[in-house]
Amino acid sequence: MNPLISSGHAFHAATTALSVNLNKVALLRNTRPLTIPSVTRAARIAIDAGAHGITVHPRPDQRHIRTHDVHDLAEMLKQEHPHIEYNIEGNPFHNLMDLVRVVRPHQATFVPDSVEQSTSDHGWSLPEDNEALRPLIDECHALGVRVSLFMDPLPEAMAQARAIGADRVELYTEAYARSHAEGAGTPQHAALLACYTASAEAALGVGLGLNAGHDLNRDNLTAFLRAVPGVLEVSIGHALIADALELGLAETVRDYLRCIHRAHA
Repeated sequence: MNPLISSGHAFHAATTALSVNLNKVALLRNTRPLTIPSVTRAARIAIDAGAHGITVHPRPDQRHIRTHDVHDLAEMLKQEHPHIEYNIEGNPFHNLMDLVRVVRPHQATFVPDSVEQSTSDHGWSLPEDNEALRPLIDECHALGVRVSLFMDPLPEAMAQARAIGADRVELYTEAYARSHAEGAGTPQHAALLACYTASAEAALGVGLGLNAGHDLNRDNLTAFLRAVPGVLEVSIGHALIADALELGLAETVRDYLRCIHRAHA
């Protein structure tokens, strides 16, 4: 099997990969007609600090990551860090596929966001979206690109994701993060976390690789990874870049890696 489109279990069997989302670096840059902060420079710093991957989520309005960023990062990674995974997120019915066809990243994460959304806030509805997604998943596979579907923690939907050809799912973790902040020790939080655990087990049971992301941070990441089995990759942007304002980007990446290592210790 082509390793780029496999579920990826062999790559990070003992730990969880950290993919750094650089959207907020681009958002800051775009507030001035300048080239600082540099998205590619931020990627280099994150990689040198130990990040396993780089994520971008280019929107059609280019409010943060712009088309040239996608290409600049692809070229930099190819030339300097070919072992680092490149993940491009977005709605495959908007601008994502045009970029995937040219760049051919390691992974395309399909997200059902609308043009006007400020951030992703829900996963795909399966089986309702099956027939629309299937040919795009097949096209990615023909390009050698692994596909991850952004999904709510619904155990019953995991078999549907696998049936239409997805290689992985990315569990949408905003509900977990909010619940953790409101009361990590409450029965309500435990019940919600159990739903994520059940969804992960259902995904693994049908042969899907498992990613997770959205509002994960240094306070809640370790607990999530201890409770949810088999997470191959977490994609973290907003909290990580916010922490970098206090700690610096390199030290922030290292601290998130420590969170991951504690979970697997």
